[in-house]
Amino acid sequence: MTDAAIRPGAPARPTLSASEALLKKRHRAEKLFRAQGVAAIVVAMIFLVVLVGRIVVQGYSTFETHTMTVPVYLNPERIDASALEGVNYDYIVAEAVMKKLGVQDDDLGTVSAKVMDLTSRDFGFQLLNKVKADKSLIGKTVEVTGSVKADADLYYKGEIKRSTPEGDRKLDDQQLAWLDKLKADGTVKTGFNTRFFSNSDSTEPEQAGVLGAVVGSAMMLFITALIAVPVGVLAAVYLEEFAPKNRWTDIIEVNINNLAAVPSIVYGLLGLALFINWLHVPRGSPLVGGLVLALMALPTVIIATRSSLKAVPPSIREAALGVGASKSQTVFHHVLPLAMPGVMTGAILSLAHALGETAPLLMIGMVAFVPGVPENFVSSATVLPVQVFIWENASERAFHERTAAAIIVLLVFMIVMNAAAVILRRRFERRW
Repeated sequence: MTDAAIRPGAPARPTLSASEALLKKRHRAEKLFRAQGVAAIVVAMIFLVVLVGRIVVQGYSTFETHTMTVPVYLNPERIDASALEGVNYDYIVAEAVMKKLGVQDDDLGTVSAKVMDLTSRDFGFQLLNKVKADKSLIGKTVEVTGSVKADADLYYKGEIKRSTPEGDRKLDDQQLAWLDKLKADGTVKTGFNTRFFSNSDSTEPEQAGVLGAVVGSAMMLFITALIAVPVGVLAAVYLEEFAPKNRWTDIIEVNINNLAAVPSIVYGLLGLALFINWLHVPRGSPLVGGLVLALMALPTVIIATRSSLKAVPPSIREAALGVGASKSQTVFHHVLPLAMPGVMTGAILSLAHALGETAPLLMIGMVAFVPGVPENFVSSATVLPVQVFIWENASERAFHERTAAAIIVLLVFMIVMNAAAVILRRRFERRW
C-alpha cells in the first residue's frame, strides 16, 4: 500500500524526472546569478579603466617638457650694474634666440615680440639671478636653459596642429617655422618635467607645479590625523567599553552614524562659522583646513574603531578580568592592541577620504592663488584637490593637461594610502 493511500490528503511526491527538472532550474538560476555578478564587476572595471585611462592619456604629456638652451651675450651697453632690476632681460634673451634663427628685429619690434612668445619668463629670471650673483659676467656670454612657452610646448606635443587655420591658433606660421628650426638644430630638447614637482602654482602654465599643493596637503593631513585619530579612538573605546548602555548612549550612537552621512560642505560651513568667524583661525591655512577635515573624519574613525573592538572575542576580556586585570588594563593592554589593525585601517581610509575633499575647503578660503610653499601651519596654502579645481577653471589651454597630471598625483597618494591600509591589516590582523 502506498503512502498516498494511507494519507489521502497528502500531496504526491514528484517523480524522478520532475526532481531533475527542478534541480536543473536551480542550477540555471545559480549560473545566471553568478553571470550577473561577473557582468557587474566587468562593467565596473570597464568604467574604472575608461576613467583612469582618460585621465592618464590627458595628463601624461605634462611629465614631458621641452627646454631651450641659448647662449646670451650680456651686453654692458644694455645692462647697468647699478640698476640690474630695471633691465629687460626677456628682450636680451629674445635677441639671442633671433641670432640663433638668423633673423633681425624690425622697427616696430614685431619680430622680437613673436620670439618672446616662444620663451618663458624663466630665462629672464635666470639671467637676473646670474648677474646678481656675479656682476663680472657683464660683457660675457653665458648659456641659459629654460622652458619654452606653453603654446610652443603644445605644438611640440602635437596639441597644436599646423593644419589648423592660422587665425584659429595662437602661433602663426612664422613662429611654427622657427620652432621647427630650433628643434632641428638641437636648441630645443625634450626631457622629464621636474619643474612640475619642484615648482608651485604659477600664472604661466609651463612654470606651474604641484609642490605647494603637495606640501599644503601633507600639513593639513598632519593636523587632521593629530586630532581625528586620538580623539576618535578614545571616543570609540569609551562608547564601546565603558559607557553605560542607556538611552543617552543610544542617542549619541545614532548621531555619530548620522554625522558620517552629512554632506562634506556642511562641515565647511561649520568650520567657517566656528574656526574662522569665532576663533579667528587664519583663513585658507593648513590649520583651519585640518580642523575642518578632522571634524569630518571623526565619525568614520569612531565607527571603524568600534567595529574593530566588537570583533575582539569576549573570551579575551573574560580571561584578562579573570587573572585580576582592571577594566582599563583589560581594554588598553589586551583588547585595543588586538583591535589596532582595524583601527589603523579605518584611520588611514578616513584620511584618504579627507585628502580628496574639495567642497569644505572652498568654504574656508583655500581656493586661492598661492605661488609658494606654505612656511607654517597658519600661512596661506592650497591642496591638491583645490589645485585641480583652480587649474580646470583656468582659461589657458595648457593648464588642462596639468589638471589631469595633478589628478594622477592625487590618485597615486590615495592608492598608496589605501594599499598601506590593506597591508597593515593583513600583516597584523588575527582571525578568531
